[in-house]
Amino acid sequence: MKINIQRESVVEYEIEANNKTLLEILGEIKTTLDSSLTYSSGCRSSVCGSCAVRVNGKEVLACSYHVQDGDFVEPMRNSEVIRDLVVNMDRAYEFNQKVKAWQSSASEHILLSHEDEKLNELQSDCILCGSCYSACPVYSVNEEFLGPFSLTRVLRYVSDKRELNKNEKIDDIQTNGVWDCTLCNACTIVCPQGISSKADIEKLRTRSVIQGYTDPSFSSFGSGFSFDGSPSF
Repeated sequence: MKINIQRESVVEYEIEANNKTLLEILGEIKTTLDSSLTYSSGCRSSVCGSCAVRVNGKEVLACSYHVQDGDFVEPMRNSEVIRDLVVNMDRAYEFNQKVKAWQSSASEHILLSHEDEKLNELQSDCILCGSCYSACPVYSVNEEFLGPFSLTRVLRYVSDKRELNKNEKIDDIQTNGVWDCTLCNACTIVCPQGISSKADIEKLRTRSVIQGYTDPSFSSFGSGFSFDGSPSF
């Protein structure tokens, strides 16, 4: 069986897969064929997200993907490649800090019911693998876009009844944020945890409207017309 890996150029390796995961195969290549091959791994059980790569044009976790003959493996997109399959995710993670995607001010007197916990249970499962960033077509052309997992994390906290700074968090996602997403759903398709950032962004748009914001593209479209529908140039 053959597997192709994008390094400085595409390198083809002949392997015996036997229903092995990509991470197992990468380990065997490094141990027996090419010790210079570089990749990331951690928990080996689909929890840490560090082994995320692209296979045949789709983001996967190497520890859970089973190799097929002729697979083409490449590093994640939209991030600086450090070496081979290892990328620098620092810039993407910085957006979490930019929008304060954590519980910044919580009331100690509010207790959560089981129903309350269910509201953001799925969003809490994000493992920060970066698959959604790699798949996002907006991020590929706008490096300032806050991106799927930061926006999902914002929803996780603005939907927490203990959070006291919900309005501030909504304020912080108006520029290069919720209105810049094309709702293409590419992020949802590749998420190993089954999180739909598209649906989360739609919820954040609703909260934004409630808080008085509108889609800037709608404002621009309507700026040249009067209330009776006639041009106001």
